[in-house]
Amino acid sequence: MKISHLLFTLLIGTTTVASAQEIYDVANIPAELLKKSTVVIRNEEQHLAIKSNSSAVMAYKTAITILSKNGENNAAMSEYYDKFSSVYNLKATMYDAKGVKIRTYKTSDFKDESITSDGTMYDDNRIKKIVFLNATFPYTIEYSYEKSYNGYIAFPSWSPVSTYDCAVEKSVYTLQVPKTVTFKYLKSKGLPTDSTVTADKTTYTWACQNLNSFTYEPMSTGLNAITPWVLVSPNNFEYDNSKGSVENWKNMGDWIYQLSNTVQPLPEKTKGIIQTLIASAKTDKEKIAILYHYLQSNTRYVSVQLGVGGFRPITADKVASVNYGDCKALSNYMKTILAEAGIQSNLVVIGNGLPSLNKDYASFGQANHMILCIPAAKDTTWLECTSQYTPAGYIGNNNSARTVLLVTEAGGKLVSTPVYKPEDNFQNRITTITLATDKPADVHIKTTYSNSQYEDQLGMLLSEPVEQRKRVMRNLGIPDMEISSLSFLQPDKSIPKIEEDIVLKSSQMISRGGDKLFITLNLLNRRESVPAKVENRQTSFSVAYGFQDTDVTTYTLPQGYKVEFVPQDISLESEFGKYTAKVTVKDNSIIYTRNQTMSSKKYAPEKYKDIVEFYKKIYVADKQKAVLAKIN
Repeated sequence: MKISHLLFTLLIGTTTVASAQEIYDVANIPAELLKKSTVVIRNEEQHLAIKSNSSAVMAYKTAITILSKNGENNAAMSEYYDKFSSVYNLKATMYDAKGVKIRTYKTSDFKDESITSDGTMYDDNRIKKIVFLNATFPYTIEYSYEKSYNGYIAFPSWSPVSTYDCAVEKSVYTLQVPKTVTFKYLKSKGLPTDSTVTADKTTYTWACQNLNSFTYEPMSTGLNAITPWVLVSPNNFEYDNSKGSVENWKNMGDWIYQLSNTVQPLPEKTKGIIQTLIASAKTDKEKIAILYHYLQSNTRYVSVQLGVGGFRPITADKVASVNYGDCKALSNYMKTILAEAGIQSNLVVIGNGLPSLNKDYASFGQANHMILCIPAAKDTTWLECTSQYTPAGYIGNNNSARTVLLVTEAGGKLVSTPVYKPEDNFQNRITTITLATDKPADVHIKTTYSNSQYEDQLGMLLSEPVEQRKRVMRNLGIPDMEISSLSFLQPDKSIPKIEEDIVLKSSQMISRGGDKLFITLNLLNRRESVPAKVENRQTSFSVAYGFQDTDVTTYTLPQGYKVEFVPQDISLESEFGKYTAKVTVKDNSIIYTRNQTMSSKKYAPEKYKDIVEFYKKIYVADKQKAVLAKIN
């Protein structure tokens, strides 16, 4: 039986449509993947073909179903490139809930933009991007592109679960490497690696499928411990006419050292200023503090991202003439200034806000910042050279307690940055309250913030008085208050401490019940909520940083009243921290003393219910009241 050409064409067309519908019909997504998901990765294919130590090509394709408006942030494609890479062959299509094609996008629909941001002076990075818009949910977007590399220092990583509430049907990463190129990889626990060997190359494959989405969990340290991922790094590379090795941290540090180990002259005027500034300084510590303040007062941070220039600092004489630089330029400038004063120092490569460098896996992707280290036998000093305000030696919570790379003449060396203990990150508050029944209470609050808590308050210190007042009104939590005066000071610029002084009045410091008066003893540092319970928690958790809070609040009783009841002392202790609350009655005053210390350790998911219980007890303890009665 013969089929006409037209009928044959119609059958083929129908089959093609049916095939597309079968692939992207939302009804075909397994029910488990839809639970608590806002997006589902239907298919992702990432293929990287390494050609040589300076050349590679990546082909990328994905299809993502956007289930609801909450998943719209995933309805976009973006890929960065620079003068050493190019993005091309871009394609995109949108499908409705049934998998029927809605729209095919043209090359002209993709935007090509510079990604230079505020604070970036020089940048050769650009981006190809497209945002998909559709008012009806669910829908599916499919896009693909190719990217070629003419020089590289790292390879693309693979992390199919990039956000919470995202399920994955299928994702595959293949890496094709010629035998002339050596590399290494690091992968998530339990992820299998398949490899195929041919005469001249090896192909590695990592894959996952049918991964349910994960809902955000309070205090989570992230998804890395429970989702698949792969990091890949070359051992040797050629980039921007520079050859280097990242086979180990020593080699990587050596490459960075060679980039910065050029003649670093200072203008004669700058040299004269330096010698004048340190003329009366008696110790290196004094010299460091003086010169760091000079750096802060005379330079500002801008970002520079130009090829190897993204790793080679601007020379010291250039920074001296323009008074700006990025993290490596300012660190290198400070290094040169210190050398003029006879003090040796080293550049430090660090992951600001990132985990510690992996001691057994050297790669560029683990770091994003540079600071300075001044080694000493007993008192090493660390300098965050991009800050115009923090004291010498304080490098911030995002740089502390990390394994970092010290750049030396002998190559890279892994060392550790300072650890800020809970007692270092303290908040000490003394509050006096004079109560009255016929007029507002007088309240005087004096607080000292140190280290990480100082860092949290730094924005307040730098704000205008009007903005300070607005923030205090918004954050203090005292009802019906009228601020008489407030100040935020850093008395000693060499110490990371801020002193806050607030004087105010409030007419709602006490509540009445019959002829009794009730006082909530913890006025200012109450735990107002408890982390939500999470059944079958998946992720580890921690507090942002360890801290120690001490509050001493003294209430002077209103005339004609006496203390009828005060709560008993409370002491709570667990592996997470310690809490005590003590009430003392003295003459016509109630003195309430509260102490809370919390650890910043990382805890296993099964411990979460215990910290919820610990916080619940603190929540209840912070609500305690004293009762006053009239004097007969």
